Amino acid sequence: MALWSGRFEQGVSEFTQEFGASLPVDKAMYKQDIAGSCAHARMLAKQGVISEADAQAIVEGLAQIEADIDAGNFTFDINDEDIHMSIEKVLTERIGDAGARLHTGRSRNDQVITDTRLYAKELARELMEANLKLRKTLLAVAAENFGVYLPGYTHLQHAQPVLLTHHFLAYYWMFTRDFNRLRQAYDAANMNPLGSAALAGTTYPLDRMVTTEALGFAAAIPNSLDAVSDRDFLLDLDYAASVSMIHLSRLSEEIILWSTSEFGFITLSDAYSTGSSIMPQKKNPDFAELIRGKSGRVVGDLVALLVTMKSLPLAYNKDLQEDKEGVIDAAKTLYDCLTCMEGMIATMKINQDAMVEEARKGYLAATDVADYLAKKGMPFRKAHEVVGHLVLLCDKRGCDLDDLTLADFKAESDLFEEDITQALDLESIVAARNTFGGTGNDAVHAQMQLAEDIYTQDNDWFFEWEPPRA
Repeated sequence: MALWSGRFEQGVSEFTQEFGASLPVDKAMYKQDIAGSCAHARMLAKQGVISEADAQAIVEGLAQIEADIDAGNFTFDINDEDIHMSIEKVLTERIGDAGARLHTGRSRNDQVITDTRLYAKELARELMEANLKLRKTLLAVAAENFGVYLPGYTHLQHAQPVLLTHHFLAYYWMFTRDFNRLRQAYDAANMNPLGSAALAGTTYPLDRMVTTEALGFAAAIPNSLDAVSDRDFLLDLDYAASVSMIHLSRLSEEIILWSTSEFGFITLSDAYSTGSSIMPQKKNPDFAELIRGKSGRVVGDLVALLVTMKSLPLAYNKDLQEDKEGVIDAAKTLYDCLTCMEGMIATMKINQDAMVEEARKGYLAATDVADYLAKKGMPFRKAHEVVGHLVLLCDKRGCDLDDLTLADFKAESDLFEEDITQALDLESIVAARNTFGGTGNDAVHAQMQLAEDIYTQDNDWFFEWEPPRA
């Protein structure tokens, strides 16, 4: 029987019952629902709204229901519509009138948003933990391969040589910002809506600070309309997940390119590759491709919720039932992709010789030759033109800059001396870029130290701070 059946002469059809049910999705939040109900019952008793005996019966009954669900001994009925009705119905069947008193001073509107906020906090923490694992692996691989050179690219064309460590750290910093976005999403969810009732609060003498503390929220939401009607904290989590997936997609794209015969920079572990049903020689980067593909799915979850929210009047609308499935999907997808990427990075083989060989091609010293002239007084724009002529000469001869003679250089400018050879040395080119954030050895050593320090800070914050539990 529906909770609102007193107003209606007929029930909904079987189809609309299933169409309107959220139980298949929100049953995932049963622990959060039970925690919120326990906190609410204890607060009602504290305020004298229900008896201590009723509150104790409710808490004990809910504990047994949670144990039954944990053990797989609880039957979910689609006719119950949602997780809240499902649990309350069984609770009332087991403990009688005490169970029927649980909903005093509460609406499903503030109940569901309390569950959702608690669940969003849990999802954010799971994602932060997976993020930390990937960052740790990136740091380890970056440190292990210090001194390996590879071409830096713009437009997928050879640009300037960089340290492989520098390249990996670029992704480390992206994922560090992702961690901060997840942390902010956690903070956005960390506000208590319980006690707002349907939209206007309640006439019962509820103490919202009691449930705030019991459920581990930072504070109570100060406006009851806002508390039950907005889902911006879920948008924050969806957005954080989307940006992180974009970063994973970019890294996946490079892994896919690097694993080709044309690049040959890495060899993926068999555990993160597949073969072909027809071509025996194939070793496909399927899992990197899947991560790349799943980025669209997560971005879609964000867009779906944005569109759902865009025109909703205050306060609660049934549209908001569509808020959970997308964010649960986004969080699970991101978690799986972070886990997969961490394993892929940890187990792949770096083909150092191939990277270095490629770093010696493609006129990667051109900028340094231009800088050589500029440091001797030639305006950089003129120096750029001179080096462009030298590159064109190399194109015509089929050689590289370090194959040119001193006479070839002097033909373009008398400023060239025998020390020009130092500007063409790969190691020197990289080592010279020691401005803060550059790819020079000293700069990257300093960057590694900073990255490790920030990782330690984030890791300590995550594992030393335990969120309160009801």
